[in-house]
Amino acid sequence: MKELEKEIDEGGGRAGSKKEKDQSWIPKIIKKRVCTTFVEDSFSNGVLCQCGGVRDVHDSVATGDYFGAAIVTEWDSRQHSSECATDAFGELEFAGAGRRHSHFLRLSCDTSPQIVYTLMTAHWGLPSPNLVVSVVGGEGHEKIKTWVRDVLRKGLVRAAQSTGAWILTGGLREGVARCVGEAVRDHGAAAPALSQKKVIAVGLAPWGLVYNRQQLVNPQGSFPARYYVQNTTQDSRCLDNNCQAFLLVDDGSVSQRGGETAFRASLEDYISHQRTGIWGSGSIEIPVLCMLISGDGSMLERLDISLRRATPWLVLAGSGPAADLISELLDNLSPVSLGPASPLAEGATAEGFSAELRDRLREKVRRHFPSEAELEKLVDSALSIYQNRELITVFHGEQEGSDDFDTVLLKALVRASKRVSSKASEYIEELKLAVAWNRVDIAKAELFNGDIQWKYEDLEDSMTDALINDKPQFVRLFCENGLNILDYLTYQRLESLYRSLSDTSLAYILLQRRLSERQGLAGSCPDLDTAVTTPPNSPMSALTGPASAMELSLYEVSRLLWDLLGDICQPFYYGPMGLDHSMSTRRALKQVNKLLLGECMYRGQCCLSPWAALFIWAVLQNRSEMAVYFWEMAGESVLSALGGCKLLRELSKLESETENKLAMKELAQTFENLAHDVFGECYQNSESRSFTLLIRKSPVWGGATCLQMATVADARLFFSHDGVQSLLSQIWWGDMERSTEVWKLVLTFFLPPFLYTDLISFREQDEEVKSVALPHGRDTDSLEGNDATVFSLADIIQNEEEAEEFRALKENLVGSSPTTSKRPFIVSRWRQFWFAPVTSFLGNVLMYFLFLCLFAYVLLVDFKPPPPDGPAMLELVLYFWVFTLVCEEIRQTFFVGSSFVLQRMKNYIQDVWNKCDLTAMALFILAVCCRMFPWSYNFGRAVMAIDYMVFTLRLIHIFAIHKQLGPKIIIVGKMVKDLFFFLFFLAVWLMAYGVANQALLYSFDPRPNWIFRRVFYRPYLHIFGQIPIHEMDTDKVEELNCTNNATEIAAGAEPCLSTYANWLVVILLVIYLLFTNIVLVNLLIAMFSHTFSKVQERSDTYWKFQRYNLIVEYHSRPCLAPPFIIISHLHLFIKRHVHSIPSVKNQHFVLELRGRKASRLNTWEAIQKENLLSAQNKRQRESDTARLKRTSVKVDSVLKQMAEIRDHDRRLRVLETELEYCCSALSWMTDALSQSTLIKADRPAPLLRDLPQMSPS
Repeated sequence: MKELEKEIDEGGGRAGSKKEKDQSWIPKIIKKRVCTTFVEDSFSNGVLCQCGGVRDVHDSVATGDYFGAAIVTEWDSRQHSSECATDAFGELEFAGAGRRHSHFLRLSCDTSPQIVYTLMTAHWGLPSPNLVVSVVGGEGHEKIKTWVRDVLRKGLVRAAQSTGAWILTGGLREGVARCVGEAVRDHGAAAPALSQKKVIAVGLAPWGLVYNRQQLVNPQGSFPARYYVQNTTQDSRCLDNNCQAFLLVDDGSVSQRGGETAFRASLEDYISHQRTGIWGSGSIEIPVLCMLISGDGSMLERLDISLRRATPWLVLAGSGPAADLISELLDNLSPVSLGPASPLAEGATAEGFSAELRDRLREKVRRHFPSEAELEKLVDSALSIYQNRELITVFHGEQEGSDDFDTVLLKALVRASKRVSSKASEYIEELKLAVAWNRVDIAKAELFNGDIQWKYEDLEDSMTDALINDKPQFVRLFCENGLNILDYLTYQRLESLYRSLSDTSLAYILLQRRLSERQGLAGSCPDLDTAVTTPPNSPMSALTGPASAMELSLYEVSRLLWDLLGDICQPFYYGPMGLDHSMSTRRALKQVNKLLLGECMYRGQCCLSPWAALFIWAVLQNRSEMAVYFWEMAGESVLSALGGCKLLRELSKLESETENKLAMKELAQTFENLAHDVFGECYQNSESRSFTLLIRKSPVWGGATCLQMATVADARLFFSHDGVQSLLSQIWWGDMERSTEVWKLVLTFFLPPFLYTDLISFREQDEEVKSVALPHGRDTDSLEGNDATVFSLADIIQNEEEAEEFRALKENLVGSSPTTSKRPFIVSRWRQFWFAPVTSFLGNVLMYFLFLCLFAYVLLVDFKPPPPDGPAMLELVLYFWVFTLVCEEIRQTFFVGSSFVLQRMKNYIQDVWNKCDLTAMALFILAVCCRMFPWSYNFGRAVMAIDYMVFTLRLIHIFAIHKQLGPKIIIVGKMVKDLFFFLFFLAVWLMAYGVANQALLYSFDPRPNWIFRRVFYRPYLHIFGQIPIHEMDTDKVEELNCTNNATEIAAGAEPCLSTYANWLVVILLVIYLLFTNIVLVNLLIAMFSHTFSKVQERSDTYWKFQRYNLIVEYHSRPCLAPPFIIISHLHLFIKRHVHSIPSVKNQHFVLELRGRKASRLNTWEAIQKENLLSAQNKRQRESDTARLKRTSVKVDSVLKQMAEIRDHDRRLRVLETELEYCCSALSWMTDALSQSTLIKADRPAPLLRDLPQMSPS
């Protein structure tokens, strides 16, 4: 067997590597049977063998003895046939059917089912089943009842689709097999494409019974074999084109049934010992159920053999003889009369009782099979079947209907599992089946209705199955009924979940890249995890996956999250693995490799944030429903939703599949909407707490804040919320009132003494400090209240110059004495005004205008010659001014943001306006260097003129803060992109017309500058109406000094116009102007109009997002504007490098909460999320769709009740008829006895009294 499996694997490798599908290895393993001994069939006059074949195809003949009697009287497949290499396999194409190809294989009846199952799943690509339903009976030309067809179409196929089942049929277009094939065909036409793959019909037919089987014969295999089917509505022995695979079992017989029965039973038994799920990760073995429809006498023996192998059966009562017999056997044969078990089971019973039982059974068998000769054999089979009656479920389809047929299948399998599984309880087996089929409705109705007390141990394996196979409803159900996620999710199990990712998913590919990097550094160690992998028999061993995935660890997950989220988060899972956040990547890789070679103690620890870890795991796989559920259960709802949005948008950029990319973008937008809605609920409840929520540093998400995560996630909708904008406005205005007019700011900026008047209103600093110094008793305020402030706005509006002092002030306030010293009013008011970001912005704007004026004056008036005559004093001032701008850009690049220098530079370069600043400063430096030398003076002046334009364009970014100008700037930016597409079309048409025009007007003109002007420049001016008619139309050509001499033209003389085909020049001009001025220009206008209408709707959202970046920039800047900003730079240099005072604002808007305050804030946020979800569920329940669904359920319930009422009415009518008969019989008996003299009555016969008339109600 092992050699055969090895050969299969080798052959499979070859088959997978060659496009022509070389499967030459199949005949080496799979055999066919050929009858080699002729055993005469007495009914054919010696022409046919008992196998059904003619005498000529046999090698030998069974001889007779000296007395003339045949030694061999009965043909046997094992004795009279031999095996040889199969000659029919490959793919099957049904001519004219227009369907995908089906796989087929001719095999011996003695073939190992293990080989066949491996071939079907590993090489044919059939998905592993969650259930196998083997439909037997109803063979030949037997007429199938209408309600049986409905059960197959509405019940069986729908149940197979919902459970992911295989349906084993006869494979021929006759009887029940044909009905099953038509049901599969109808389902494929009506169901979506995704569900069509779940219904797999496998046909098992006797090879000798197949019509036109010679079309399939090809010793090298057929890819495909064309099979012609009779186009008839009558039953035939042709293969059914609705099956995905055919196993043509060969026992050497021809035109005889039953040759596939033994192999079919063996295959069913083998599949029943395989496990469900991805890579066999399911918690149960594949359930196999045989379904009996009708059937003849031989079906009893088939049923008996299968029951002895503990295979459960579902019998459709009323469908035919065998099914009806089994139904009567189980319903009418009273267990009371037989005792607790069958007489055959007890062994020693009364002979008379056994004889009575056999007589009753013989009567039933004779009634259903009157023509059967071996009656006693059928009785023995019936007794044996009754002994295993626990494995049989009877379905009265004509009465029960086909609506809940999947529930019937589940009940039948559970009933069988009670008898077979002695270790597991009934409920656990039923739960495993429900999980395998993803039928949460059955689980809720039967298992989680409150009658059963579930324990953690009972749900652990099923929880793993539900997680891996994406069954979120079961995950929710388990967590609500006894499974503690804190105990369940350890770091080892989390690693196993990541190892179970599908090898086609994007997350799996990215993790494998990180794994290869670590393995490359470790010298490609073969087995890092062999010492710490789970035992093969444990439940976790089902999560192993491919060998390459076994080495995945949390470090690869951490690296992937770092790549997707960026530097706003510290690396995940570094703490459990004992890694430091500040260590380099190479050092961390070495330490992880060393750690994984040891005992890995961290794997036994419970995950600190299990819901967040599962949320990230689900998001990386783009599992929407499961990710939303984990988000509902996780804490820090706003930040988690924004984190999921960021992950999905980054993954969508890397995804190549269009469908997956759109799904990721849609799920990302869903999470952004959730973050927006939850924060809206929080802001409506408490403004101060919602502000804390935005800037709170999260330990779960690596120290990130909501504002930071929303920025990197490009969550523009979230930033457009009034609560976020309110916080930004408070930060922007500092301690000043937000309603302060701009003219008051400008006046105070130039006349600082107005600070100490009532011209500008300020919030009292005492209130800000008081909010920090709240006593601990205030923490007990209601979570729903609006008066519990957990932070001061001064925590986030402070500037670097005052941060350390304010921190000391807070420590003194929280310490002991409430009476601490305050700054003088003059100093505090001065700092409140000049340290506000709006003041810094105003100063920078005003000074930038002054800078541009100075630049223009120097460029136009005071630009002196090279040294020693220049530069002038004002030009030197300009140089110093630009130097201070360069210093500020250096500070923003290397001293703001991430702790890694390369990451800081990367973040700086990504901003468009920073690129503009770099361009402007590089041009200025180049211009200054060039203007210092006489030979490059003019070039330097030209570069400086261009540089002035770049500096002026920088004003657009400054005015982005304006509420009216900001959205328009965004619209202009979008229109510039449209303009590039327009210029492409224009350039094509421009070149086409320009070259043709130049060639027609001038036969020879080699001057390059003039060619460029006439090919591009002049046609471009034609668009705006500058058309030199006197140079193009020969009728209006003026007298010019020109020549046609090529030598003079080459020397620089003006060439004369060519008069040949001048009419064509005019026509081309007309066409060119028509296309450019009407078509292209109107196309540009239409594009601009579309862009404007599209962006105008969301321009406010875009502007609010850009406003945040501008506020962050000026919040981090020193209060002094260039050129005076050099003073602030020197001050910062002394503080950082001389006094070694660390910066508290390398990251903006960050507030760290710990202990009770953090816990209270998380609880408050969770309450607001629950309120939002409750409101959404209420709106959903009250929607028209939900009402229609509830109405539909009620109507279905009423219809079922009406059907039951009709059934009861029918039964009552039958009872009334029988009662009337009984009354008539009793009346007749009474009359007869009254007239008889045998009995003397003491009193007269009773009279029938009139009953009171029943009310119609």
